[in-house]
Amino acid sequence: MKVVLDNVTKTFRSRDKQSKEAVVAVDHFSLEFPDGKLVSLLGPSGCGKSTALYLLCGLYKPTEGRVFFGDEDVTDIPPESRGVGLVFQNYALYPHMTARQNIMFPLQNLKKENKLSAEEMNRRVTEAARLVQTEEYLERKPSQMSGGQQQRVAIARALVKMPKVLLLDEPLSNLDARLRLQTREEIRRIQKETHITTIFVTHDQDEAMSISDLIVVMKNGKIQQTGEPQKVYDDPCNLFVSKFLGVPPINIFNGSIKEEKVWIGEDCVLDCPDLPEQEVYVGIRPEGFVLDQNGCLGCQMKAVEVMGRDLSVIAHNDAAETGQFRSIIPSDTAIDKENESIRFSIKPSKIYVFSKETEERIL
Repeated sequence: MKVVLDNVTKTFRSRDKQSKEAVVAVDHFSLEFPDGKLVSLLGPSGCGKSTALYLLCGLYKPTEGRVFFGDEDVTDIPPESRGVGLVFQNYALYPHMTARQNIMFPLQNLKKENKLSAEEMNRRVTEAARLVQTEEYLERKPSQMSGGQQQRVAIARALVKMPKVLLLDEPLSNLDARLRLQTREEIRRIQKETHITTIFVTHDQDEAMSISDLIVVMKNGKIQQTGEPQKVYDDPCNLFVSKFLGVPPINIFNGSIKEEKVWIGEDCVLDCPDLPEQEVYVGIRPEGFVLDQNGCLGCQMKAVEVMGRDLSVIAHNDAAETGQFRSIIPSDTAIDKENESIRFSIKPSKIYVFSKETEERIL
């Protein structure tokens, strides 16, 4: 099912009793979530992504704007009547119930014409448990299960109602690194099997990039950029998006445009015909550096870290935002670790130029 937030704004009263100014959590947010796709809302803490999710499920009512499921306006419809499944960060399982009872609980609360027989409820529970691969844990209580197993039970509980939309609010935050990797792969598998429109909230760009059909990068309640993960990574629209996506993060240099060329310090790193002279930020992805003794960018070498398939070269340049920057080069590259200076050429597809005034990308 297609889901639409149409010019939605959500404000809250300030916690400061002396301030009458409202806190804007989501600011004129307009977005269409395509039918049957997995879309991630991605951004730092406090950017409004969870608020947007709660607006979709009906836990919050928008201050302005409308919410649509398909062609139906559901803005004033209560959460239990929207046909959504919601998975919380902390699992929210009932500790005194078994996994089977937790999964069945939403079905037992159905009333009137939606009420199911005991046989149908058991069939649905078994099917949901099979889908998330927790059949063998059905008679266990939450205290007898690992974090990953509990999260799967929470997902099964959301799926057992056969929701039109599945909403996941940072569901992997409480898991260790290996379980996060395993569980996010399971979420992707489940979504592909069910074809349910799924909206996934996370601050972890690795999670969002790896499993999403689309990512929506947010900041201060506003959409910064929307698109396919690789497209957004390769083509960031502004400085914030470029910095938020990428591990290791993009390297930022203070630069300038002079004589239709981009300069970092005394080094000319890129031609830029038709752009006016100005001060700029220059962003270079770590994988965009190529070790080259005749390269355009000179710096001082500080350290070389062996990462297995790659080498991470840490170098100093006065124009770098933090003084030092990190480049990633193939492990079979010959490098003299005793050298004090080093030069790089730069892959044109991995260098970005941003206005210092607006932080929008200009090249």
